[in-house]
Amino acid sequence: MEVQDATGRRLATARLPEGAEGMTKLHELVARHGDQDLDAAGVIVGIETDRGTWVQALLAAGYQVYAINPRQVVRFKERYSTSGAKSDKGDAHALADMVRIDRDQLRPVAGDSDQAQAVKIAARAHQTLIWERTRIFQRLRNALREYFPAALAAYADVELTSTDGLELLIKAPTPRAGAKLTRSQIAAVLARARRRGRDAKASAIQAALREKHLELPEQVTAAYAATATAHARLLLALNEQIAAMEEQVKTHFLAHPDAEIYLSMPGIGQVTGARVLAEFGDDPTRYNSAKARKNYAGTSPVTRASGKSHTVQARYVRNNRLADALQLQAFSALRASPGARRYYDKQRARESGYNAALRQVGNRLVGILHGCLKSRTLYDEATAWSHHAHLQAA
Repeated sequence: MEVQDATGRRLATARLPEGAEGMTKLHELVARHGDQDLDAAGVIVGIETDRGTWVQALLAAGYQVYAINPRQVVRFKERYSTSGAKSDKGDAHALADMVRIDRDQLRPVAGDSDQAQAVKIAARAHQTLIWERTRIFQRLRNALREYFPAALAAYADVELTSTDGLELLIKAPTPRAGAKLTRSQIAAVLARARRRGRDAKASAIQAALREKHLELPEQVTAAYAATATAHARLLLALNEQIAAMEEQVKTHFLAHPDAEIYLSMPGIGQVTGARVLAEFGDDPTRYNSAKARKNYAGTSPVTRASGKSHTVQARYVRNNRLADALQLQAFSALRASPGARRYYDKQRARESGYNAALRQVGNRLVGILHGCLKSRTLYDEATAWSHHAHLQAA
């Protein structure tokens, strides 16, 4: 770390240990180099993360804390050198300079409540597990495509990531074993998963598994089967943990006082609402306007003007977790909200593409959410879209 005064003069540098010992040393350095009348709120701290025990301890001490994206630090360091050299000392110097010179352009760490932080931890963990399941499934699918393509066709209707599809694959991980599965064996697994129409599904799965395909040598098939079984068992475990984590997400979200407002919005369910709340936070002073919230969400466009060139483009540097949740909300809102559907159709009539029109719907919904949170009122369809309905009628 590096301590500077208001003029940028370096007062001290130090390598702080983790935990309470490091925080104690930080407070000692601040006290040693600060004026006797220095207030905690006058201490500006730059750090490359927005969560964790250190951030919470800094906020608890009353310091002004700015979480800075590491990519911003890299760009800022180009003021000193373009060599790309990196060191902890150089990063600390850049962070200190950034919060001293450019903090008006930076976003302070939000003072979110403990409830909001709990929602964020649970929602991010749940989404990360889903992403991990997708990665493992892609590996499994690639392996099956190489040695057991019949399984991909056979389990397409029940989805291979489902518990019953994975159990059937583990039960018969090779083409020969799959061809020997009986309808009663398949139906029994489907029954445990409470599948409807399981007799018809069992017959279709059996027929697909008995289709003729090119086969690999026995030893190669056995190696692939072991790989597929390992991935299938991992997916079963992930399914179980994702379901358990989803319950945690819902529990923490529903306990939050803003949950009712979020759930009143069209296209938002408990999991989507938890993700949106988690990424926006609940600090009432964080967003000065609906525009500020839209900019953070990445739904508002970016204008690039230089000379005679003037273009409006989508924001690609954004919080991807929040962007994914808002896109899902916008898509679902097309059915749940007549106003959202009219607004979407209006954008398409202007020759906007599908993604661009959906992004505009999401942008509008973020503005509506901001108004509901500020006024502490639930979403109202007529009020939310009255202005656009009037313009369309005119």
